[in-house]
Amino acid sequence: MLKQLLARKTDFSDADDSHGGPSLRRTLGPWGVTALGIGAVIGTGIFVVTGQAAAEHAGPAVLMSFILAAICSGFTALCYAEFATLIPISGSSYSYAYATLGEMVAWFIGWNMVLEYGISASAVAASWTGYFTSLLDHVGIHLPIALTEAPLAFTNGHLVTTGHIMNLPAVAIVLALTWLCYVGIRESSGLNVLMVALKVGLIIVVVVAGYRYVDPANWHPFIPAEQGPGKYGWSGIMRGAAMVFFAYIGFEATSTAAQECKNPQKDLPFGTLVSLVICTVLYLAMAAVLTGLISYTELGTSEPVVTAIRAHPELGWLRLVVEIGALIGLSSVILVMIIAQPRIFMIMSRDGLLPPVFNRIHPKHRTPHLNTLITGAGIAILAALFPLDLLADLTSMGTLIAFVAVCAGVLILRYTSPELPRLFRVPAAWLICPAGVISCVALLSFMAWFNWLLMITWTVIGLAIYFGYGVRHSKLRQRL
Repeated sequence: MLKQLLARKTDFSDADDSHGGPSLRRTLGPWGVTALGIGAVIGTGIFVVTGQAAAEHAGPAVLMSFILAAICSGFTALCYAEFATLIPISGSSYSYAYATLGEMVAWFIGWNMVLEYGISASAVAASWTGYFTSLLDHVGIHLPIALTEAPLAFTNGHLVTTGHIMNLPAVAIVLALTWLCYVGIRESSGLNVLMVALKVGLIIVVVVAGYRYVDPANWHPFIPAEQGPGKYGWSGIMRGAAMVFFAYIGFEATSTAAQECKNPQKDLPFGTLVSLVICTVLYLAMAAVLTGLISYTELGTSEPVVTAIRAHPELGWLRLVVEIGALIGLSSVILVMIIAQPRIFMIMSRDGLLPPVFNRIHPKHRTPHLNTLITGAGIAILAALFPLDLLADLTSMGTLIAFVAVCAGVLILRYTSPELPRLFRVPAAWLICPAGVISCVALLSFMAWFNWLLMITWTVIGLAIYFGYGVRHSKLRQRL
């Protein structure tokens, strides 16, 4: 048993096909991969989390929170880029952990990636509703609050009922995008490229137009006095960094599309690093404008960009632009997450750790169709029932844990398999890899105790599935 738990997978030749059945279609080039990264990153972070992190934790110093989160993500992005040239398959950090840290750690990472992709899509869908209802209000249509709010809320460390029925718009957008992902990667990627181009253009319009009305007085004090653990001061900046880290989740989603890249060894490093740089610049610009347009204390709403614009009547024309841009941006994030999650399940199923149903490929559309439907249904249920803040923190925790494994894995593989060809190498790996691990652990340490309790519960459920099914059906165990 111990031998199996620590066994590493070194042969990934079986990951490129479905045992003689239909395979995934290779249609993505370097800019298609970059668009996937930007599509996954620019969404809730820039349209929702920026304002909440400023109002609740960091104040105007949310810019420093973004920089710290970007540094942490940068270390990890370099490690993902090296792994992508070594193991160019769709498993992302799950496959990387399998090759370096053993089967049980790989399962743990793969299970946490359900948090990163599945639950993050639910969080984004929940925030999509805020801008959707704002747009409807703009044209005189008002949905009943019972159909736009989650029936559960997180208050004072407890999960309570709100009396609402469900977040119906979130369910609707998830199901619509699930159908698109069911149809095919070419159609999904084409729509994503269009949405990315539109939302980046709209963000630039907001930044340029809003900058004229920025009042520097709103940036003072830049670091407000500390009012408690995690609220303002340096502890607030760090807690804000842990929160806005959610905004960077998705740049590594490019690695989940490895088997649909024309040249994964070159396209994946390019797409991962370029998308992260572009998104960081846009985040900092938007955060600076938001906190300059209005006091940071007023940004803790479900649509902070609209809130800031309302404070300046002369920018009234921009509200419609923001609402449309937010809906496009958030939709593209949900789309990429629904593309990514089924492919993680698919690779885990091919390894025998999940049932074969997760590995079926549609003969016409060449997509993991049943897997996509299962993922979409799960995301829709979570988006309908749970609040954004709880989903966002859980997503960040799952992602940070996966990032720790990737950063450590690069260094381990440098010593255990130095002979492997690496088309991209992490510069100064002896420094970058430990720095990535330390920065991820530092952000984890600022998470609330309730999030840790939920993470432990999630882990116990995952281990029950692994020991109840995965251990007995593992393909690696059969070879051993």
